[in-house]
Amino acid sequence: MRRWLRDFYWNTIRRIPILSAVYLTRGTQTPVPIWSLLAFRSGLRRHVYWPTHSSSVVVDPAFIHIGVETSPGLMPGCYIQGTNGIEIGDYTQIAAGVAIISANHALNDNRKHLPCASVRIGSHCWIGAHAVILPGVELGCYTIVGAGSVVTKSFCDGFQVIAGNPARIIKVLSPSECVLHRSAEEFHGFIAAADFPSFRDRHLKSLI
Repeated sequence: MRRWLRDFYWNTIRRIPILSAVYLTRGTQTPVPIWSLLAFRSGLRRHVYWPTHSSSVVVDPAFIHIGVETSPGLMPGCYIQGTNGIEIGDYTQIAAGVAIISANHALNDNRKHLPCASVRIGSHCWIGAHAVILPGVELGCYTIVGAGSVVTKSFCDGFQVIAGNPARIIKVLSPSECVLHRSAEEFHGFIAAADFPSFRDRHLKSLI
């Protein structure tokens, strides 16, 4: 009976075009929950175009450009601050409690944010639980950030593990051994990959 109900659910979802992202992202690393998609489509959370946990905070989402199957804040307790811009590549996983911060307060007036360079994170990265990534940081493809790390500078080469406070390289990976997987159906949050360039041009801001 339980399997019959599950099959009925998915067959129903599959037939409703507005819910296609729920069906097509099932089994991926960032499946789209039906409640989250409906909140976006209805306008209740129109500006955050990817699923997030209720305990995560997203600031200035119009300055956040996410890749395929990348949903910063999908895990609980994250703080994603896009004030000066955040760009995250495809298939990057972000664990619980991660903070990605693109702007700092002015030292002489903490009501103001200073202009800083954008944060740029490559594809197929893995940001461990409670890591903090600070303004201007750039991480290359397949960078793994250890849990609790504070990333204060860029690691552009990619294919490496960084950890600590401040973060440093603790292991270099062989690119030939790292799997750069892709899914059959690709979505940027709720937006199909084919539709994302148009969505980006209409709704997102240019990065600094």
